[in-house]
Amino acid sequence: MTRDSKTGRARERPAPRHEPGRRSKAGDKAARPKAASAARKPGLVERGLRRLLRGTLRIGWWVGLRVGLILLLIVGGATGYFYSQLPPVSELLDGRTRGSVTLLDRDGNVFAWRGDQFGGQVRASEVSPWLRDAVLATEDRRFYSHPGVDPMGILRALVANIAAGHAVQGGSTLTQQTAKVVFLDNDRTIERKLKEIPIALAMELKYEKNDILSVYLNRVYLGAGTYGFEAAAQRYFGKSAREVNPAEAAMLAGLLKAPSRYSPTSNLSAAEGRASVILGLMGEQGYLTPDQVADARAHPARLSSAAQARAGGYFADWVMESGPAYLTRQTTEDVDILTTFDPKIQAAAESAITRVFDSKVKEGSEAQAAVVILSPDGAVRAMVGGRDISPTAGAFNRATQATRQTGSVFKPVIYATAIVAGKSPEDLVEDAPLTIDVPGFGAWSPKNYTRSYLGHITLTTALAKSINTAAVRVSEDVGRDKVRAMARRLGMSGDMAPGPALALGTTGAPLLEMTGVYATFLNKGRQARPYGLREIRLRADGAELMGSDRVEPEELLTEKQAGLVTWMLREVIRQGTGHRAALPDREVAGKTGTTSAARDAWFIGFTSDYVVGVWMGYDDNRPLTGVTGGGLPAEIFRETMSRVEAGRPARPLPVVAPEPKSPALLFADDRPRRSDPDADSMTGSIFRNVLDGLGLSDVEITPGRSTGRDDSNDR
Repeated sequence: MTRDSKTGRARERPAPRHEPGRRSKAGDKAARPKAASAARKPGLVERGLRRLLRGTLRIGWWVGLRVGLILLLIVGGATGYFYSQLPPVSELLDGRTRGSVTLLDRDGNVFAWRGDQFGGQVRASEVSPWLRDAVLATEDRRFYSHPGVDPMGILRALVANIAAGHAVQGGSTLTQQTAKVVFLDNDRTIERKLKEIPIALAMELKYEKNDILSVYLNRVYLGAGTYGFEAAAQRYFGKSAREVNPAEAAMLAGLLKAPSRYSPTSNLSAAEGRASVILGLMGEQGYLTPDQVADARAHPARLSSAAQARAGGYFADWVMESGPAYLTRQTTEDVDILTTFDPKIQAAAESAITRVFDSKVKEGSEAQAAVVILSPDGAVRAMVGGRDISPTAGAFNRATQATRQTGSVFKPVIYATAIVAGKSPEDLVEDAPLTIDVPGFGAWSPKNYTRSYLGHITLTTALAKSINTAAVRVSEDVGRDKVRAMARRLGMSGDMAPGPALALGTTGAPLLEMTGVYATFLNKGRQARPYGLREIRLRADGAELMGSDRVEPEELLTEKQAGLVTWMLREVIRQGTGHRAALPDREVAGKTGTTSAARDAWFIGFTSDYVVGVWMGYDDNRPLTGVTGGGLPAEIFRETMSRVEAGRPARPLPVVAPEPKSPALLFADDRPRRSDPDADSMTGSIFRNVLDGLGLSDVEITPGRSTGRDDSNDR
């Protein structure tokens, strides 16, 4: 209440005037509890956190902006640098450091490839559209829309990999892959991935999209030594990349993920499965209609006959090694090598080994076998270097790289020396105990396999029954030096064994070399050194770079001398240790051989058309069990030759029967003979080393004790 100053009357104090939205003090006090609960001021901690967050965002933005600018400058600078270094597209289509080698058989058909295969430059606009679509569907569906790096692709791959829990998809564009293939290595490092980006951007700036795709199609590795889709199409399908159909295109594109795993020549079912997946991708992305996808899956790609056969791997490696390196292993040009190889004969040898091992060798056996087949002039028609009949390039070749003791297959060299010296197959030699005094070594007495003796026998019988004592007597009678000289003339190149044990085949030789020795007998005494190369020519224009590597034949034996030896070898099959090698419809000549403790088992023989050499043994040189040259090797020979000669007319062997005359008796007495009287004690030391190599170092060498082994009772 207040009083009026004029009237003195009391009056009520007017209510305070309020601005809109403003409360009185009393009202404020009354409403304060509610307002405090509704709009409380942030506390000190909360205000501090808010300030920290705003500051962090400001700093992050500031740092991120500057880091981004720095990275942009770095990427831009690197892109500019790589742009200036990029060569013309034409220089990128073929990046091989060496040329390719294509091997052709005796009929001019391709059977093997070596070196870096490159079928020739092919542009993206020239390849089959199905192939181009298959590559894009598989590797980079957004290839024509991204600038070289695809953030969406990277994000999609990241999501897929997180969902799968491991890497199932890559985020690299086809341009990045091209950059890696052409300019970088395959190391999975952060440095390499960082380099991919500016190189890919530079490529996109400098080249057209189809140029980049062309480089990729020509440079990518697709297995089996092939670089580029043109080479792969020719390698697997025998056609150009311009001609492949959807099924073939999908199978080729499937090689991009893992060339070895999805190679159709090593795992056709895996290759077909991968191709089916790619056909599905092509359908999803509109490159193929559902009917086309179904048809391609129903009719999968089929390999060419050469790719299916996978024949001649051992032969191909041998030719590559035997030819001049600058035209074969180190060639910088694309060359064709015309060879003597015969795929049908190769298949016969492979099936023969398979049949014998499947039917007559214990399952799981680690025993190995090798086969070589020659024409009479030494042309190599087939070669099996081991039981793996489809080896990878560079596999160990037991036909050419293994030097093994020859055993009794060496004995025809001794008897050929005797024939040249004027002896007759009908001359007599005594099969009886024999002791030879080796200077520096002592008395040495070979024995026969049977530990029995036949007395006076002809040279023919001695060879047919593979008599050790007779072979030693003949060798000593004609002279070891002459035997060694004959072996070298016939093609044996290794060190000749010292001492009288030379006659028992202690000299080592590869199967190919020994088979060539027998080819000379069939070739009527004319040299028959094994050869496989007929011509090397430049693929581009067919120009001849080199002719055959065949040694010009010379007469090593007269036709009569070779015919007499062949006559003796035929008797080995008719009445001796090689009877299991006989064929029902034609003549066969040959010789069995088994080395000490049966570490090696041999059979080398021939018909009028071909010479076949067979070896069996273990790679670690342990003894075979129950195997001699007249057993499984002779059976492999028979199985091989029966297939090779099927359908061919039978022709007689070029034998010469010995003339009737009074037989002479060679080296008949059993008195101890001093070996090489002029030799010093070094001979004995070398002789002991030879016996060590035969595994006979623990044998007591005394008169009447055998250090030799023979296969005269081979069955």
